[in-house]
Amino acid sequence: MKPYVIQLVQQLKQEDYGKRMNYATFMQESMEDETMTDRLIFSDESTFHISGKVNRYNSRIWGTEKPSTVIEHERDSVKVNVFGAISSRKLYCPFFFSERSVTSNVYLDILEVWLMPQLDSDSTDYIFQQDGAPPHWSTEVRTFLNQHLPKRWIHRSRDANDVFCSWPPRSHDLTPCDFFYGVM
Repeated sequence: MKPYVIQLVQQLKQEDYGKRMNYATFMQESMEDETMTDRLIFSDESTFHISGKVNRYNSRIWGTEKPSTVIEHERDSVKVNVFGAISSRKLYCPFFFSERSVTSNVYLDILEVWLMPQLDSDSTDYIFQQDGAPPHWSTEVRTFLNQHLPKRWIHRSRDANDVFCSWPPRSHDLTPCDFFYGVM
């Protein structure tokens, strides 16, 4: 017998399967436009603990053998939150938060003051993606994005008319930013 670790994943609901398929089909069809990959801007934030502690649910170690490593960590260690965005042509990062946690007001400030001015100076035809984190879903953030990027942002949405397309619920947060943060 071998011991194993249980991997926890979000349970999909019956209605999620169709939404995921619709998203994948829509994005695949959108890629027929040769400019699409250059227009996409992926964004995400991550937390780095100064002690080196990692989120075991977001960390993967790839290798030919299963590592048998135990890592000690300091509880409540000092951490830094980092935000970034990435396109096929440019990295927009890092933005280090001075706040202990990312609230919707803090996130909106980042968009208004730091990220959108950079994106707007590079192009006026980009499509902005963000995941379904609670700070991204506030009324103020959605109102700002609807005004600033009408139908040019990807996010979970009850009304698909607001966004370029809806990010499927309970989806894996697997964007280019995750790979970039993995090497930081």
